[in-house]
Amino acid sequence: MAWWHSAVAYQIYPRSFADSNGDGVGDLKGILTHLDYLAMLGVDVVWLSPIYRSPMDDNGYDISDYDDIDPLFGTLADFDALVEGLHARGIRLVLDMVINHTSDVHPWFLESRKPGSPKRDWYYWRPARDGFEPGSEGAEPTNWGSFFAGRGWKFDPASGEYYLHLFSPRQPDLNWENPEVRAELYAMMRRWLDRGVDGFRFDVINLISKTLPLADGPAGPDGICYDPSVVAEGPRLHEFLKELNREVGIDERQLFTVGEMVLVNSADARAHTDPEAGELGMVFTFEHMMLDAGPSGLKWDIVPLRLPALKANLAHWQQELADVGWNSLYWENHDQPRSVSRFGDDSPEFRVASAKTLATTLHLLKGTPFVYQGEELGMTNAGLTGIEQYDDIESRNFYAGGLALGMDPAQLLGALAQRSRDNARTPVPWHGGAGAGFSTGTPWLPVNANHDQINAADAVADPGSVFHHYRKLIALRHDSALVREGRFELLLGEHPSLFCYLRSLDDQALLVVANWSSAPVPLPLDDLPSLVGARLILGTHDELSDTLAGWESRVYRLGW
Repeated sequence: MAWWHSAVAYQIYPRSFADSNGDGVGDLKGILTHLDYLAMLGVDVVWLSPIYRSPMDDNGYDISDYDDIDPLFGTLADFDALVEGLHARGIRLVLDMVINHTSDVHPWFLESRKPGSPKRDWYYWRPARDGFEPGSEGAEPTNWGSFFAGRGWKFDPASGEYYLHLFSPRQPDLNWENPEVRAELYAMMRRWLDRGVDGFRFDVINLISKTLPLADGPAGPDGICYDPSVVAEGPRLHEFLKELNREVGIDERQLFTVGEMVLVNSADARAHTDPEAGELGMVFTFEHMMLDAGPSGLKWDIVPLRLPALKANLAHWQQELADVGWNSLYWENHDQPRSVSRFGDDSPEFRVASAKTLATTLHLLKGTPFVYQGEELGMTNAGLTGIEQYDDIESRNFYAGGLALGMDPAQLLGALAQRSRDNARTPVPWHGGAGAGFSTGTPWLPVNANHDQINAADAVADPGSVFHHYRKLIALRHDSALVREGRFELLLGEHPSLFCYLRSLDDQALLVVANWSSAPVPLPLDDLPSLVGARLILGTHDELSDTLAGWESRVYRLGW
């Protein structure tokens, strides 16, 4: 096993973690003031969302200089101090690496806009569709859409052609077919490793290979193709990832790597994370994050989550990557709403128990758990009520597009309140006072109104808090080979309220029983055939037969 197989990662979204200078935006010095908090939690790895120079069209995922820190976050000296401070506490640092696209003000792109430039081929420049006037409706080279809505091509009058942007028009896609592009990116990553970085989280990495020639995909009612399969898992992806691994020294340096992959399935994930393949350590899957989407498959089309569907999906991934590859485990990140509001019950009565139950269910699976900042406090969704409170480009585009279609503003705001990425991006509440201890200035996003009840200071002081529950789960993973390596078996797969599974290794087992409802549920012991002949090391048959209160989880250690 690699070192990161027993690790727990913690994602920091720098804008919202801690502000040291009162400008309302989190920064590196702010992170430095809370390193002991991270050490107390017990995490092994910090994943830092982008801190590079950027015009911040997409909050740093539009990079204009890969080799420097944006002044909003600090300096390279601050970064070096952060690396040193984390390493002194036994915590490794992973950078978010955005290499599918750059900012449109990156010097490479600015140079590429000149038709005769040697860097013209560093991006996807294409002429208008045959028979169409450049810049006219429908003249785009293909019908591809953007993940942020609208068309995926933008016309540049200065150069007379279109460039591809699968995200914002200010995020042009790099052309990985060009070996010079790849060589520059690899060299840049090696420079960060020389500064002490321990690995990378690769943003939308399975979009870097496009099928050539670029061609239309299946069109929707508006004539635009939003099918991600047209642009994901391209024909040279494995080749590019193997080359990246080799040139950057991923396996040689034993780096922590995880790839965000659009539309990835378990077969793809197994192929990418097979140690013999020499590609990535693990990937982020989206499948379990789409189970509460309606028939359209869009995140804004919201339907109630069916627990049996979630159990079946997570069990599938556990089984498919049991012997080859490795799972990443997560409920939250900077692109997802708060899990206790989404999958749990964030009412005052059940929020704490619900957050603990979600944590127990996830952290005792096989894989590397990821904790997103504030998740360990049981933070809820933001409670934003007006479009002027939102900053996220995806959310603003959704709202504007819905209004253009004549949709009810209240309905649009209701969808944003449940699914907007800004739900996870509100500032971390460090205490219950003014500014929540995040900033002495006006925060870039509003602080959650419930920060007087949900904050780090109170959680650390309360031994029964969600925070300390996460501490125990993280410590258990460090201490238990059974949690790290044991096999997985789903039990009671069709039960509408209980999430129950068995982990086993040699002659030991863990039975995890979680009530995912707000009502008491009896444990149907007679329906658990895997426990026949088991001998309880801790607990009794009567305890196993107990009724679980609403949003409660228990773990039993068994011996065969």
